[in-house]
Amino acid sequence: MEKKELIAANKAILGVEFGSTRIKAVLIDDKGTPLASGSHEWENQLVDGIWTYSLDAVWAGLQDCYRDLGEDVKKQYDVELTGFASIGFSAMMHGYLAFDKDGKLLVPFRTWRNTITGEAAEKLTKEFNYNIPQRWSIAHLYQAILNGEEHVKDIAFFTTLAGYVHWKLTGEKVLGVGDASGMFPIDIATGSFDQKMVAKFDALIADQNLGWKLNDILPRSISAGEAAGTLTAEGAKLLDPSGKLSAGIPLCPPEGDAGTGMVATNSVAKRTGNISAGTSVFAMVVLEKELSKVYPEIDLVTTPDGALVGMVHCNNCTSEISAWVSLFDEFANLIGKPLDKNTMYGYLYNKALEGDADCGGLISYNYFSGEPVVGFAEGAPLFVRKADDSFNLANFMRMHLYSALAVLKAGLDLMFKEEHVAVDEMFGHGGFYKTKGVGQRITAAAINAPVSVMETAGEGGAWGIALLAAYMIGKKDNESLQQYLNATVFAGQKGSRMEPDQKDVEGFNAFMEKYLNGLSIEHAAVDAL
Repeated sequence: MEKKELIAANKAILGVEFGSTRIKAVLIDDKGTPLASGSHEWENQLVDGIWTYSLDAVWAGLQDCYRDLGEDVKKQYDVELTGFASIGFSAMMHGYLAFDKDGKLLVPFRTWRNTITGEAAEKLTKEFNYNIPQRWSIAHLYQAILNGEEHVKDIAFFTTLAGYVHWKLTGEKVLGVGDASGMFPIDIATGSFDQKMVAKFDALIADQNLGWKLNDILPRSISAGEAAGTLTAEGAKLLDPSGKLSAGIPLCPPEGDAGTGMVATNSVAKRTGNISAGTSVFAMVVLEKELSKVYPEIDLVTTPDGALVGMVHCNNCTSEISAWVSLFDEFANLIGKPLDKNTMYGYLYNKALEGDADCGGLISYNYFSGEPVVGFAEGAPLFVRKADDSFNLANFMRMHLYSALAVLKAGLDLMFKEEHVAVDEMFGHGGFYKTKGVGQRITAAAINAPVSVMETAGEGGAWGIALLAAYMIGKKDNESLQQYLNATVFAGQKGSRMEPDQKDVEGFNAFMEKYLNGLSIEHAAVDAL
């Protein structure tokens, strides 16, 4: 079927992902080929010390993104969007959206970026003997209980951003198992929330007499490929206020950005992994067995079809690079030599490859917000050098690229060196890999393992959730997600693979030694500022 006919016949598949700085929609065919896209830029707000997005911004952003997609379809194919074969929604994982029995939001959305749940995370990790990071939904809930917050007794449902959008569009309080695994630990055998830990949590809060048990307020966890409801008439109007979109379209389980990253890079099989590097950075490695002990630096989550994954998540990645690029952009405009931003990034990223392997002694901390993996509740971006260090543009840019991955490397080293986790290949995706060969080479040096970047890597999570929506309606009997991706989507695709350069590896290790020794400088900056 021709692309135009496919879209006109409502046979195309829609995926939408709420990223931290952009909402993106991707339209694909049943083989996963992107047909059109739309986007909407947005930013979190710091309100009363809480990183948040308003629910108005969620819906205004989604509607604008969908409208933008419609314009792209109209321009390319001269077709109006009226329906789809299936739809999927994805968003930033974790965080806290709590609602009362009437569906009213009880407190502003607390995103993954907040580092305000230290006491709760520590107590739950000890109670469960299972790492509960600060950004997990259950840490937010328990911290609210420990704080004696008035709203807690009124909670009837709490979920993630993807779960919230899906609920409003379908009426279904469900969550894909990958996203659910960032709310509360999953029992790998059942694919549902671990009931032993649920019982421990209920016992922990029993003296509060809140009138609910944890299972009463959690969404239902379901696996990739399962039906997750259909678009209601109200939901269709929410997505497309013009009224052209029809109801009744099936939706796949809503997923987190970690899960969609795994799908988009075809890394849901054991001994594979991926690194998603943008505003934040996280690495996922699909494990062959459980880790020997609890590591505060390593989250245990799952693939969208429920396999155990070791995850290192860092709050900061490219924001500091973007800030410096904006400064260079300002200078270029000042002297009347403006460049478009992509060209500017290309020049600066490629310049970094000319730098010394150890960045000439320069170090930087890119902590726009806290960084729990290395023990920071707050951050202050910081560049520091000695007078005799080799300070030039190449070393300066290389330092920022190293810094973007430094905390991630500290966490991954625990998996690779302490737990001897085996990985055959890591797949990179996200803005860090846009400039061909640069982010990829730096990542290979950081993890001392081969890194591949697919041609489709730039499509990211919106494409990943569209593939999950396609899998739900297109899978053969008993066809696993891995089998479907290999046969239908990635057949014949290899991407570009890069082996680590040993000089780079040694240079990154030297940088890391200085970086970790200098964390006290960052602590001083946070305290002083």
